[in-house]
Amino acid sequence: MTRAVVFAYHNVGAKCLSVLLAHRIEVALVITHDDNPAETIWFDSVAALAVKRGLTALTPADPNTSDIVERVRALQPDFVFSFYYRHLLKAPLLATARRAALNMHGSLLPKYRGRVPVNWAVINGETETGATLHYMTDKPDAGDIVDQQAVAILCDDTAFEVFHKVTAAAATVLDRSLPALLAGRASRRRQDLAQGSYFSGRRPEDGRIDWRWSAARIHNLVRGVAPPYPGAFTRLEGDTLRILCTRIEPGPRPHPSPALYTDGGNCYAACADGGALRIMEMELAGAPFTAAEFRARFGDKAMPLDNESRQ
Repeated sequence: MTRAVVFAYHNVGAKCLSVLLAHRIEVALVITHDDNPAETIWFDSVAALAVKRGLTALTPADPNTSDIVERVRALQPDFVFSFYYRHLLKAPLLATARRAALNMHGSLLPKYRGRVPVNWAVINGETETGATLHYMTDKPDAGDIVDQQAVAILCDDTAFEVFHKVTAAAATVLDRSLPALLAGRASRRRQDLAQGSYFSGRRPEDGRIDWRWSAARIHNLVRGVAPPYPGAFTRLEGDTLRILCTRIEPGPRPHPSPALYTDGGNCYAACADGGALRIMEMELAGAPFTAAEFRARFGDKAMPLDNESRQ
């Protein structure tokens, strides 16, 4: 029986672990993360799945310590897999795999190497992304590609919605690649790293809206960080206004930009490029805030939104 050690977290981790088990791979050890109490946990638990399937699971703070490397080496795994595990596996760990060490990444490599690739793809207005299974090297997301599967990003898709598409794509890629991997005839396609870029992680404060941007760019930011992520935000009379869902409106905006205003029972943002966004969902000072409440508070007044209001 083929033996694997699996480093995994999040929905992709749980789904891909399930695929391995469906292919009767012996999973000798699962290494995952303790959930961060400061993080909104909306995704599946790899640790819970491991318990359910009777697998040994560890949650080390650092997987690259000598004791973890020696424990993995002693298991003599044929494969080491990383499925949305949040730490880079260094060369000594990769070398414990007798046949190959492989990672599942949430983009169409070489595009969007690095952290939170789904969020970045939505924020940057991409129309597709996907999942890529590739061989691991000591450089993140840079190894030869085994297989990848594209998914569409529709104009109003949030990162949350795209992430579920990518999770399904990851399971598809792994499922169809495993027979060739087990037979020793899986393909290897070298990445041209010049055709992509490396992206870092994002912080909640990176969701601050710059009202000098176009309506389309602001819309992409809103959907790229929409809940369960921290959300896009601005300031309105000293309070934090989180803008959680928008739609791009056709036609010219009726107010000087940038500004917030109401019209016909809806709230809109006039943007610097002359476009407008209909605000479908928002929160003010941590509480839901409707167009009716905006009108009751500000009347017909258009509330200016400029770079001073962002401080």
